[in-house]
Amino acid sequence: MDYIGGNQHPSHKIRVITVEGNSKFEVKPDYATLQVEVITQSKDLSEAQRENALKMNQVIQSLLALNIDRNDIQTAFFNVFPGYDYIEGRQVFRGYEVTNAINVEVHELNEVGIVIDTAIQNGANRITQLEFKLENDAAYYQKALQLALQNANEKANAIASSLRLTYMPVPIEITEETTGGPILYKSVAAAQSNLETPIEQGMISVEATLKVKYQF
Repeated sequence: MDYIGGNQHPSHKIRVITVEGNSKFEVKPDYATLQVEVITQSKDLSEAQRENALKMNQVIQSLLALNIDRNDIQTAFFNVFPGYDYIEGRQVFRGYEVTNAINVEVHELNEVGIVIDTAIQNGANRITQLEFKLENDAAYYQKALQLALQNANEKANAIASSLRLTYMPVPIEITEETTGGPILYKSVAAAQSNLETPIEQGMISVEATLKVKYQF
């Protein structure tokens, strides 16, 4: 417990106590996002780019055939790197590596595994950054903040009761401690297969923490 009051008489000093309010609850995600990458290699740059474009187009068409909206497929990045090997101390040009990546939103969560397998079977080399998200994450977080403040008030009132105070403490300062939004990150090891990649979506934890100062 802190005392604030400067040179005031001790009987007029303001008593302040700081408590931490926490809240946590789980909700089902609304949609998933993943990154689909097509990687091609060739000593001829134009050939590597041509092959990459053909494969990526095939991947995109296969995803559209799964009724994924065209607006839910966006370019993430496109990179071209020259590759080298070191043989007996010499740098030997191996060829060009072209990587084209797209971000895909999947709103039918029970089809995430099918989307992954379809992309791989149609030319994708790598699936990364699988995330489950909430459409209205801000509303859930606001609810978590309200519950965190309620938790802080309960703690402060319990302290006031133990001190046998005849009045309830008044919050004079509230600091938000939580950072980041509610997102569930998943890792996936995707390989060429005729079997559906099993993806358990799980639940998203929404958390909030507040540091609250009360005047007694």
